[in-house]
Amino acid sequence: MEEIDVPPFFICPISLEIMTDPVTVPTGITYDRESIEKWLFSGKNTACPVTKQVIADCELTPNHTLRRLIQSWCMLNACHGIERIPTPKPPISKAQITELLNDAAKSPLHQIKCLRRLQSIASENATNKRCMESSGAVEFLASIVSNYDPTAVDGLLYNEFEPIRPTDEALNILYNLQLSEAALKNLMRKNGDIVVSLTRVMQRGTCKSRAYAVSLLKSMLEMADPMQLICLRHELFVELVRVLRDRISQQASKATLQLLVSVSPWGRNKVRVAEAGAVPVLIELLLCSSQKRACETILTVLDEVCRCAEGRSELLNHGAGLAIVSKKILRVSHVANQRAVRILLSISKFCATSNVLQEMLQLGIVAKLCLVLQVECGHKTKEKAKEVLKLHAR
Repeated sequence: MEEIDVPPFFICPISLEIMTDPVTVPTGITYDRESIEKWLFSGKNTACPVTKQVIADCELTPNHTLRRLIQSWCMLNACHGIERIPTPKPPISKAQITELLNDAAKSPLHQIKCLRRLQSIASENATNKRCMESSGAVEFLASIVSNYDPTAVDGLLYNEFEPIRPTDEALNILYNLQLSEAALKNLMRKNGDIVVSLTRVMQRGTCKSRAYAVSLLKSMLEMADPMQLICLRHELFVELVRVLRDRISQQASKATLQLLVSVSPWGRNKVRVAEAGAVPVLIELLLCSSQKRACETILTVLDEVCRCAEGRSELLNHGAGLAIVSKKILRVSHVANQRAVRILLSISKFCATSNVLQEMLQLGIVAKLCLVLQVECGHKTKEKAKEVLKLHAR
């Protein structure tokens, strides 16, 4: 295509490309919609890229005049291979969302249609997702999850003989909304029983709904305050372990492991994880896992759980516990080395019976730790390895 001069005010200040859907932010600067949405909604940016002023209201106003100028310029330069930019579809409005939510209360059929429409709206762009957040859609979806009843059949709809469950649809939308930090915190604060409700879904829901529930829980609990994390119930950990044991999906297992990493350090959660039967399941996962990130996360959870007596006891009771932890040293990454050595240090410090020490010697763990001191694997890891060896030398 022949090079031609493009008017500078046609260019988006962020992407430095011709704008296809120019919108103006409250600071008066015009950007391309896709670029400014990524800037404001995909990260933690809250300021106008040009003026650096904080944007309290993220409402984007279409710049129709500039769009028409760009379209006219494209038509004038069609002979140079420039294609006309189509008129973009206008984003959804708060009034439309509110009307949709009000219509959902009429009947189960209207509720399902509303959920399907919300799913379609959310999939179009980030602006629609944020509009749904500010229009009460999140609270509406959370209320459906809170009212989950797996035994209910009244009003249940079917699609090709498969039941359409409102809870599945609502969880799907909540997950795909990629809720902002503020929305996640509001969900925890306004819906105090949301964690209990999601636990109930994980107990008796479909594989799909269980996967969505654990992914949503991960996002929510990462934003929770310490008191909320300390008060988590035993039943939640039982269901998290069951998700790992059932291996319903790789994504669900990954979200569950990351969730356990974030909540285990708080209060008695590490004890709750151990009492829920997590250690044998984690060991089994570690035995068959070859992916670097997965091994690191599993070892991180085991390291945390082995800081309590219940966790250490579960590890030692598993025939492959010490062996697989030792095997991962110097085979995965520096992070895995550090976590595995710390697990062995916890065992050596608090469970150093003659039988345990003999088993560690027979498994070659002492020799492995001596090798750790000779290779480059991080200062902290070497210091922990020295501590373990000192305990064995006594």
